[in-house]
Amino acid sequence: MDKLSGDGAIHARLAGVTRVYPAAAGHPAVHALGPVDLDLKRGEFFAVVGPSGCGKSTLLELLAGLQPPTEGMVTFEGQSISGTVPDGIGVVFQEDATFPWLTVWDNAAFGLRRAGAPAAEVRSRVDDALAFMGLKDFARAYPLQLSGGMRQRVCIARTLVLQPRLILLDEPFGALDAQTRLLMGEEVLRLWRGTGATILLITHALDEAAMLADRVGAMSARPGRFIEIIATGWQRERDSSIVREPAFAEITGRLWDNLRGESLKALGHSGVAAE
Repeated sequence: MDKLSGDGAIHARLAGVTRVYPAAAGHPAVHALGPVDLDLKRGEFFAVVGPSGCGKSTLLELLAGLQPPTEGMVTFEGQSISGTVPDGIGVVFQEDATFPWLTVWDNAAFGLRRAGAPAAEVRSRVDDALAFMGLKDFARAYPLQLSGGMRQRVCIARTLVLQPRLILLDEPFGALDAQTRLLMGEEVLRLWRGTGATILLITHALDEAAMLADRVGAMSARPGRFIEIIATGWQRERDSSIVREPAFAEITGRLWDNLRGESLKALGHSGVAAE
C-alpha cells in the first residue's frame, strides 16, 4: 500500500459543532452533541470513548458528511463537509456490511466498480488490499464461510481499496470477543502504519482506545462534549503487548475516572454510589 506522510498538520476539524435532532412525531428535539471543537492531525490515530447515547456515532457521521451540523463547521483538508461522504474519507461500521451473495473479492471490489474504475485498476487494488489484510487465500470464499473477524477484515479491505486519507471506524469490533478484538486492533495498527492514513475510532472499550490511539477523547453524557483529551505517548511501532505496560493501566484508569460519573448520568442515576 502507498504510505501517506504524517506532517502533523490539521487534517480534519470540528469547530463549534452541535447537532440537534428536531422534534418529530410527538417526540421533543434531542440535543445530541456539542458544542465540540476537535482538530485531527494528519496521520494520527484518535479514539473517542463515552457513555451510550453521548453522540459518539453522531460525531463520526458529521465527519463522514452523512448528516449536517446544526451549528458550527466541519472541514476535511480545508474544505467544508456537507451532504455526502467526501473523496478521501472511508467509513467502516460495526454491523457486518458484507454482501452475502458476493465473494470476498467481489465484496472488496464493489465500491471501485460502482465508481466506474477501470477493470485493471480494480484488479490491482483489490488484490493489493486482500493481500494486505491477509485475505488473499479467501478471495473466492463467501462471507458466510468466514468468521466475524474475517468479515470485518473484508469490510476494511473494501474501504482500503478506495485509498482513503481519513478512515472512520464506528465500533468495528464491538460484536467480537475480547481476544479477537485485540488481534483485530493489531491489524488496524498495521493498516494505519502501512497507509499513513488518519484514523478516528469510536469505541465503548477503554482498553481498545488506550491500546490503539495516539490520543483519546473522553466524552460526557448527552449532549456529548469532550471532557478531556489524553495523549497516550505510545511509539508508532506498537502492538497489543503494551497492555502489560504500567502506563496502560494508568491511561485506562484515567479514562474511567472521566467516564464513571458520565455513565451513571446516562443510565439515569442522579448521584454516585457510595465508595
